[in-house]
Amino acid sequence: MANRYKVTLTRTEREQLTELARSGKSTTAKFIYARALLLCDAGELGDPWKVVDVASALGVSSRTVEHLKQRFVEKGLEAALARQPHCKPREVTFDGAFDARLTALACSRAPDGYQRWTVRLLADKLVELKIVDAVSTMTVQRSLKKTNCSLT
Repeated sequence: MANRYKVTLTRTEREQLTELARSGKSTTAKFIYARALLLCDAGELGDPWKVVDVASALGVSSRTVEHLKQRFVEKGLEAALARQPHCKPREVTFDGAFDARLTALACSRAPDGYQRWTVRLLADKLVELKIVDAVSTMTVQRSLKKTNCSLT
């Protein structure tokens, strides 16, 4: 990948990052970001490493280092060190009503030809009864586990 963003740290930024990396009182992400910025510094006090070498040394992907450099150049030091919040929260697809209907179904008699309900049978029946449009077996399993419902 082409080196698009050039990190040049001022003396105060460099001191701040060095203190952050040495203090041991920051989160792991901040520590890694601070070390990465120090290693990528192409200013008068720095000796820049290649992105691949920085990523390898810190145990992150080169894409992470590129994104960090981009945030530093475009938004500044504080934005580069802070973790970005998700754009929007996930929509809740399966709520308590789903759990209740699933539990009721799991406690009912098994279909003809079967001795007991299986997770796959429950998932298929939920779709067949139009309780949900689609559901994975793992979602059914997690829901049953959450409600302490055993199929045995």
